[in-house]
Amino acid sequence: MKIVVVGTGYVGLVSGACFAELGAEVACVDTDAGKIEGLLRGVVPIYEPGLEELVRRNYTASRLSFTSDLKDAIRDAEILFCAVGTPPNRDGSADLSHVFEVAHQVGQALERRIVFVIKSTVPAGTSQRVKEIIAEGIKKRGLEIEFDMASNPEFLKEGNAVGDFMMPDRVVVGVENDRARDALTRLYKPMLLNNFRVIFMDIASAEMTKYASNAMLATRISFMNEIANLCERVGADINMVRKGVGSDSRIGGKFLYAGCGYGGSCFPKDMDALMDAARKNGCTMKILEAVSEVNSAQKRVLFDKFILRYGNGKGRRAAIWGLAFKPETDDIREAPSLILIESLLETGCEVAVYDPAAMAQARELFGERITYAANIYESVLDADAIFHMTEWKEFRMPYWEAIRCSMRPEPSLFDGRNVFSADQMAGIEYFRIG
Repeated sequence: MKIVVVGTGYVGLVSGACFAELGAEVACVDTDAGKIEGLLRGVVPIYEPGLEELVRRNYTASRLSFTSDLKDAIRDAEILFCAVGTPPNRDGSADLSHVFEVAHQVGQALERRIVFVIKSTVPAGTSQRVKEIIAEGIKKRGLEIEFDMASNPEFLKEGNAVGDFMMPDRVVVGVENDRARDALTRLYKPMLLNNFRVIFMDIASAEMTKYASNAMLATRISFMNEIANLCERVGADINMVRKGVGSDSRIGGKFLYAGCGYGGSCFPKDMDALMDAARKNGCTMKILEAVSEVNSAQKRVLFDKFILRYGNGKGRRAAIWGLAFKPETDDIREAPSLILIESLLETGCEVAVYDPAAMAQARELFGERITYAANIYESVLDADAIFHMTEWKEFRMPYWEAIRCSMRPEPSLFDGRNVFSADQMAGIEYFRIG
């Protein structure tokens, strides 16, 4: 089966490489000529465990190709996946301009029947507008070419995207007819022979499922953060509370970890887009509005603890362990570390940072306003405080005695991920969440 994936960002490149690994002939298309040239040289533009090897292996095997020529790519393709970005507009709505541009290009180039699948995260109703745009383009050319629409939202976790794609919890597919259903069944069935976990539904429901899933996960995070903040007031231990709550089979233990707030490219923008869609349809998402407000406040909790401990940041020095919004990614979009760093700098505090993957991204954002360390031990030299912001595995077993000796008198650690414990600290004052 020959498929086309438009967009070589996080979703598109992972999807294209994984489909190729399963034996499909995949052409990845992108308007960014520099990105395509890099991929042809084996340069993968994003950090994701296992992806670079997957791309190179399938490119070498001629199952995966890269091009900027959409018209040529779709000439004999059976399925096209639209996996371009849908970043937030200033009002919180999803920017669908890239999706619509792909639809315009397909309408101008389509020569044979194809299944157009939207993999980008889009509000319910977007597929209908895309269908209209493609049809208008075909009509302007004086042709009559049938095509089919489908929605196949992604549920990939950054840091485990390849594993999530190859062994998914479920594959959600929205279709408008049996032809689209049959094509996507043939595409996905080889990877799910032991447990065919494809859930077919109408297109609007598939589009909504992605938003609802992310909103539910974000809600669990903010809920536990609020409980953690109350635990501190009443003397309860949030880790014990989490175990007790998560042991209930109706609730489960995932996404019940208290911390310094969620970030990344998905939860914040998808929450905003869902609330925007609700407003446009005469609804108020009161729970989601509260979830978003709680998360914004939670990103300042560690800074508030720092100010309570030291009074002011002027003349102080802080080490930041972790910049990415989660481990195994270099993505710092909406990361709690960014809010913390800006807050510390505003008080006159010096900041040294270390992250295994996201240092280049931080340098682009902060320039010479902060210091970039080679490892956690270099970051703590002459520091008053440590902020643990991302739970990278390499941070789990530090040599605390050496760290204590490298820091200033009366040092402290603010654990934004509740990974450590006070009895480990070798004399470093320990603060956590909850």
